[in-house]
Amino acid sequence: MAKLIVTLDDNLINVVSIDKNRMTLGRRPYNDVMVDNLAVSGEHAAIQAIGSEFYVEDLNSTNGTYINGKKVKRQILQTGDQIELGKYILKYINEATETKDAASHSNGQNIDTNVQDSSVEDTLYQFEKTRFAEVYVAVKVVSGPAIGKEIPLVKVVTTIGKPGEAVIAITKRPKNYVVAHVEGVMQPTLNGVPFGIDAVTLKNGDLFELAGTAMEFIEAS
Repeated sequence: MAKLIVTLDDNLINVVSIDKNRMTLGRRPYNDVMVDNLAVSGEHAAIQAIGSEFYVEDLNSTNGTYINGKKVKRQILQTGDQIELGKYILKYINEATETKDAASHSNGQNIDTNVQDSSVEDTLYQFEKTRFAEVYVAVKVVSGPAIGKEIPLVKVVTTIGKPGEAVIAITKRPKNYVVAHVEGVMQPTLNGVPFGIDAVTLKNGDLFELAGTAMEFIEAS
């Protein structure tokens, strides 16, 4: 279970479970997480689910949303990240991330496309890997220094890109795969058409481009 630990001047204010696909943060009382501070906008930011992970998005707030001291528009959250809203600190904790086997990191790709495996529980990872064993699904880099590199999509969610600049997420669903833009001002394209945070279904042979790198989605039995 993911949660937010809300503190003010190092004093614990609240612990909020992230139990919805989308939660809003702000000064108004109708927000899922109310932050009573004049520096915080009425609807300041939102936390959105993507697979088993979450990202935070600033909702055009007056004073901006900061993560670990850095102003962001949209960014995937890592366990331990501190969201700063005015004088309040909301520490993000994802227990699934904390308890997963550290060995899962050893398979992460370190190429120019900056592929990062998302955090999922080991049991879910093993289940999904077995379930889709008969189908080979991957992303193939077709331009740039890493041309020809193939990244098998064996996790529920795989993020691709450079945090803070441009990141997309490919999510495995029961019957297909989808892609969404989750971070960065540079908008990616799918078959030449820009796409945003709304998930778009992928099919074999689709070409998408992110920050000047072209990649092909491969799904073959």
